Amino acid sequence: MRGIDVDIPYGQMTLLVGPSGCGKTTLISILAGLLDPTAGEVVLLGQNRQTLRGSRLVRFRAENIGFVFQQYNLIPALTAVENAAVPLIVRGVSRREAVERAHIMMKEVGLADRVKSFPSQLSGGQQQRVAIARALVNEPRLLVCDEPTAALDARSGRLIMDLIKRVTVRPDRAVIVVTHDNRVFDLGDRIVFMSDGLVESIQDGTTTARP
Repeated sequence: MRGIDVDIPYGQMTLLVGPSGCGKTTLISILAGLLDPTAGEVVLLGQNRQTLRGSRLVRFRAENIGFVFQQYNLIPALTAVENAAVPLIVRGVSRREAVERAHIMMKEVGLADRVKSFPSQLSGGQQQRVAIARALVNEPRLLVCDEPTAALDARSGRLIMDLIKRVTVRPDRAVIVVTHDNRVFDLGDRIVFMSDGLVESIQDGTTTARP
């Protein structure tokens, strides 16, 4: 990172784009509290990042931040709904309540009929929907999606991005999606272009995004 100055607004889906190695993953890792900044100031959901350390940072992440990964990262031995319930169980919510809340999120992502399926019984797109339900089950204020369509074909990727846009964006949540796929740029409310550790430009999603 070299002098980045950027705000991620609530109520919008911000796309973070740029070539491999430009710093996208490093930036989202800092924003999400996975990496410590070596300089500068990071304000994370109204709190100075430098004041969040150790167990306090872990608890803050668990309560406020959701992640959607490129490779789904589902637990093979758990059913879809159990996978979606994991963040709540980790926080100490009873298994019964966690699964009940996970059922609601599974319905939100269109998988109410696959709650008892294991990851191996689901398509790539369905597994990513489970991962989205898992990321949202905690009602996070920040959702970070790292290349959520990279492992999917064009049609499935578009459906997943449409789903993210529809079910995750709300006034009290900031949504960041890292993507190389310029076919979904039109879905972003805001597009942040990065290059060599810098924010090169920021465009409104309503304008024509460059390839």
